[in-house]
Amino acid sequence: MLRRIAIAVLCMPVAALAQTPASPPAAARTEPVALSFDAARARLDSVSPTLKGAALDVRASEEQEASLRTLNRPLVSASASVITYQKSLSLDLTGQKNSFDSAANSFLDGLPAQFPGFEGVVQQVTGRIEQALPGLLGLIPDQLDFRTRDTVLRPNLTAVMPLYSGGAIPAAQRGAAAASALARAKQAGVRDLAQIRLVQTYFGQQLAAALLASSVETRDSLDRHLANAQSLFREGVIPRSRVLEVQVARDTAQRAVERAEMQAKTASDTLARLLDADGGVRPTTPLFVNTGSPAPLPDFLASATGAGHPQLLAADAAREMAGAGTDLAKSRLRPQAFAFGSYNLNRDDSIPVDPDWIVGVGVRYTLFSNVGRRHALNAAQAREAAAAEAGREARKTIELETIQAYNLTEAARRSFLLLDTNIVAAKENLRVQDIAFREGEGTASQLIDARNALTLAQTQRIAAAYEYVVTLAALLAASNRGDSFPDYLARADRIAAP
Repeated sequence: MLRRIAIAVLCMPVAALAQTPASPPAAARTEPVALSFDAARARLDSVSPTLKGAALDVRASEEQEASLRTLNRPLVSASASVITYQKSLSLDLTGQKNSFDSAANSFLDGLPAQFPGFEGVVQQVTGRIEQALPGLLGLIPDQLDFRTRDTVLRPNLTAVMPLYSGGAIPAAQRGAAAASALARAKQAGVRDLAQIRLVQTYFGQQLAAALLASSVETRDSLDRHLANAQSLFREGVIPRSRVLEVQVARDTAQRAVERAEMQAKTASDTLARLLDADGGVRPTTPLFVNTGSPAPLPDFLASATGAGHPQLLAADAAREMAGAGTDLAKSRLRPQAFAFGSYNLNRDDSIPVDPDWIVGVGVRYTLFSNVGRRHALNAAQAREAAAAEAGREARKTIELETIQAYNLTEAARRSFLLLDTNIVAAKENLRVQDIAFREGEGTASQLIDARNALTLAQTQRIAAAYEYVVTLAALLAASNRGDSFPDYLARADRIAAP
């Protein structure tokens, strides 16, 4: 899609290539800075918000990917709480008292037999104890009630470590890695598009300047023809009607100059805004054409569909992300296992039911979910299949865009070269018609037509050079050779001039 936009812009008028908000007041502007195309590209890298935003997106994605690399490690947390509590206990002692009374009586009854010769004395002692025992047990209540209230600090150290996530952790990491790859692919695509836009704008200003120079040359030439016509009219060689014909043509040429001046100003303002140059930019790299044909089309197609193309990288990353989504959906159908532990850092001030430490292993499985997990898996698998189809379609689109850009580049190059003959013929025809007009043998219409024919041929050649430059940039971007544009610029052997 981006390549088609870049190619379609060739069909727009020159003024449409350079629409921008109003430029700063003249008082605030400084002198234009002279920049070659390479210098302009370097400046664009440092001032373009779009390129900076793409770089920040890549950084954010890579940081997000790095943050998920440790998902298999334990999660350790420290917590502290201050609590005030009250605890009430009720303990029934009736059974314990009866059991003690029965056991004591049995023990005392058996003591006299254990002391032969002293049975009477022992029996008197045990008898007294038995008589006193009910009174002693009566001092103990049948039910014991206990209540306590306190405020304690509870600091804890807790750790949880995943043992088996059902594939959720690898899926999350795979998705994060794919997101980073997608961000890098988008950054490469943004960089290619930025270069195409720079080519359009930088050489668009050169195009506007060349068209302005051609318009001025045409007007000045018609000024000379008008002066000659007026002189011939005063000498009675030609009628006034021929003078008026030349006057009309000259006024038309003047309007063309004024229109070209506005277009040149708009193009200049556009380039200045693109490169963040308040005083404007004076391009020093002229429009160019390589007379030799580019590399064969199969070479461009091979590099376009090879590894590293931004669109293909983006398609692969999208497919990886969809695959990670499928793995994540599958993990929701599987159990999860984890280890956990907790340590009480203030055991001296803990409530009775608090353990000093605890460790264990847990297993969790969702029996029923409020989300249809099987349907979610089907949806994820459908998205993965759609991403795969999108990747195949991207490959076809890249091939088509490369072929179209190659044909447009070749057409522009050949058109530029063929116009050389037209310009030579148009100049000779203008010279002949000018001589015939001054001698009174040619008409003003013939002279004006000859002048217009030359202007048209010059304009077409300038436009062909601009079309060649822009379509070449689009071809290199479509075939993943965007970085080789300076090589074609260095090998340029034809310079377009009005």
